[in-house]
Amino acid sequence: MDTTLFTTPRDLLRYATTRFNTEQLFFGHGSAEAFDEAAYLVLHTLKLPLDKLEPFLDARLLPEEVQRVLAVIERRATDRIPAAYITNEAWLGTYSFYVDERTIVPRSYIAELIPEYFAPWVNNPEGIENVLELCTGSGCLAIMMADAFPDAQVDAVDISADALAVAQRNVDTYKLQDRVNLVQSDVYSNVPAKKYDLIVTNPPYVNSGSMARLPKEYLHEPQIALDGGTDGMDLVRRIVAGAAERLTDDGLLIVEIGNEKAFAEAAFGHLGLTWLTTSQGDDMVFLLTADQLKL
Repeated sequence: MDTTLFTTPRDLLRYATTRFNTEQLFFGHGSAEAFDEAAYLVLHTLKLPLDKLEPFLDARLLPEEVQRVLAVIERRATDRIPAAYITNEAWLGTYSFYVDERTIVPRSYIAELIPEYFAPWVNNPEGIENVLELCTGSGCLAIMMADAFPDAQVDAVDISADALAVAQRNVDTYKLQDRVNLVQSDVYSNVPAKKYDLIVTNPPYVNSGSMARLPKEYLHEPQIALDGGTDGMDLVRRIVAGAAERLTDDGLLIVEIGNEKAFAEAAFGHLGLTWLTTSQGDDMVFLLTADQLKL
């Protein structure tokens, strides 16, 4: 390729957008379309502000800058590596997290509910003292909950030591070592023996049929963080079954299940699931109270 054809970020942005669309990349890790992802990768690689594209569009680039951006575009287009693994950065709302292939790329509809303190179900955020997050991955939701509930201790659990190493890096970045306790555990097996006001989880829930059809981008992620078994509910069943004895009398269990509402209703509908509203509708996250779980 003749790299002298590229002299400005505008040139690279046009090229990346066309290339991504031509390759029919899948955008499910933060960006909604080729242009947005191209802009993010160009700005990040050039170490420019991510929210200020326009002032730099026609800036003259050094040859080595062009080479760096083209290398990133090539990795994304050819190898189908999610952008977050290329930049080692993922965003949830206003929060930035370190991420690499040891953990799933942070994305969760629960993240939309935390700044509102899970209202109206939590009417006294200051009264939340203990939170348990299962399947924490990069630690993103645990960190956001520690920020939202300043008087709470958060136990963040994952079965993967690799994922917990990434989570530790993020906990250290946000200086929450005293309030976010990382625990290696297979669901509840190694969880501290105490009662929790909230149990929150974004577990593996992809059913086996969907797993077989995953876009190539998702194959770079730890499959243990995605695969939920035949109906996607294998781990969710264990979480629901063990939640009652771990919750306070007025505690809440909040579970993200993505596009698996039908399977969730089939498995747990008799408990009376409450579906919480997110940007993608009312079928991505369900809630159960401690009383419902005792049925």
